[in-house]
Amino acid sequence: MLLSPRAQAHRVGTGTGRPRTTRSRRLALALLAPAVSVCLVAAGAPPVPLGVGDRLYPHLGNPGYDVASYDLALTYSGSNDKPLQAVTTIDGWTTGALDRINLDFAHGEVRSVEVDGEPAGFATAGEDLVITPARPLPRGDWMRVTVRHTSDPVSPGDRDGGWVRTADGLAMANQADAAHLVFPCNDHPSDKAMFTVRVTAPDGYTAVANGLPTDVDRAARATTWTYRTLHPMATELAQVSIGRSAVLHREGPRGLPVRDVVPAKDREALEPWLRKTPDQIAWMESKVGPYPFETYGVLVADTATGFELETQTLSLFEKGLFTEPAYPAWYVESIMVHELAHQWFGDSVSPRTWSDLWLNEGHATWYEALYAQEKADRTLEARMKAAYGASDRWRTAGGPPGAPKPPKPGQKIGIFRSNVYDGAALVLFALRQEIGQEAFDRLERSWLDGHRDATAGTADFVRLAARISGRDLGSFFQHWLYDEKTPPMPGHPEWKPVAPAARAPASAAKTPASVAKASRPAAEASE
Repeated sequence: MLLSPRAQAHRVGTGTGRPRTTRSRRLALALLAPAVSVCLVAAGAPPVPLGVGDRLYPHLGNPGYDVASYDLALTYSGSNDKPLQAVTTIDGWTTGALDRINLDFAHGEVRSVEVDGEPAGFATAGEDLVITPARPLPRGDWMRVTVRHTSDPVSPGDRDGGWVRTADGLAMANQADAAHLVFPCNDHPSDKAMFTVRVTAPDGYTAVANGLPTDVDRAARATTWTYRTLHPMATELAQVSIGRSAVLHREGPRGLPVRDVVPAKDREALEPWLRKTPDQIAWMESKVGPYPFETYGVLVADTATGFELETQTLSLFEKGLFTEPAYPAWYVESIMVHELAHQWFGDSVSPRTWSDLWLNEGHATWYEALYAQEKADRTLEARMKAAYGASDRWRTAGGPPGAPKPPKPGQKIGIFRSNVYDGAALVLFALRQEIGQEAFDRLERSWLDGHRDATAGTADFVRLAARISGRDLGSFFQHWLYDEKTPPMPGHPEWKPVAPAARAPASAAKTPASVAKASRPAAEASE
């Protein structure tokens, strides 16, 4: 990685302080310059898109700074095909001397930019907004960048993600590389930050975002809602829902506030599913420890996305998951647990690079399958045996779990293929077979305790597994994560690859609905 984030304890502790006083930057001279100069970078080398060196998304994220917090102010007109008016304010530290600041932003009109309260030049380069402050910023400096812009909810013709248009408004689906279609940001999970979100919408609409509500201001036939996170968050996990919604409240384990957001007209029909969440949280806590955030809930969107998404504290679900009669109850509940499990694996402990995705999806699929085993007698071993039969094909199509192939341009599912779902859960099953149940359970809890609110990668997991088990597992992980062919399963030498015509189960989360349905055996779909 070209950008190594600071320890989260430092980021969170410092980020709550006030920014330094703005320095004198020869403002008088800046104001005498022609107005057009504000929209152009300074003379010199042309602006170029940068990145933090992610193998799968080379131009995602930006070096040279560490974001402490985002403040997003969004104004919704009441029409979900019209751009929202927006102001994004970013506070952070410089990690190197900067004469330009690159932000990821690719789908909106930039009206103006300020750095530390003073006008700054700006230009676009690829999917970057390249900002030139009045004078270079030294290393270790606190900076505030304010961008006034629009946020377009109509997707670009060549890609999906960002805003999702629903029957009554909008929601967000930013994974993996689409937050910068909504707001300027450092759009890589290695740079987590605190969020404040303010949404103004006409009367009759309700706005909800990650975290807890802090203010509601009603005036002039419009309402402004404000939400803040209490834990750092990756940009890909940001969520804003605007719609004619009902917000339902209940209590989870140890008094945890549980908040669901659903289309108001569907609240009664959805209630039988929503009331399951507190017990699902308690079940997850029995496996891996306390829920890591300040609240949780289900956001049900009246739209067809083809996926579900673990946006932090408020997971996004299609309404069709709960209303499609072909889906058996055990299946729907296990997918709810998949997104819930991500609050620990992927949200609290975020991937350092997108090649570490197997740690997110493998664990969420693992607990999805374990829940189905305990609650619906869908045995984990049977699912893993079927996955083993398909694993070689998945590795050929998408790469081994620890080294997924890059996404194809315009491909909706991107890097979210079976190799990082059931293929990665298969790695965890093999690990449990190798080191035993007791060591595996200690590893899971130690992983979450040691990296809470932070980022971590495959090498961290390998080291921790070796320490917990007291064994050198380098060769084991090398074969299971990176080989083109699936290694023999410990304890099950009889398991063999299955011919390509066979079908094996795979997680439905974040895969197109048609793929999810096709991946399930017919017997499962009919039960």
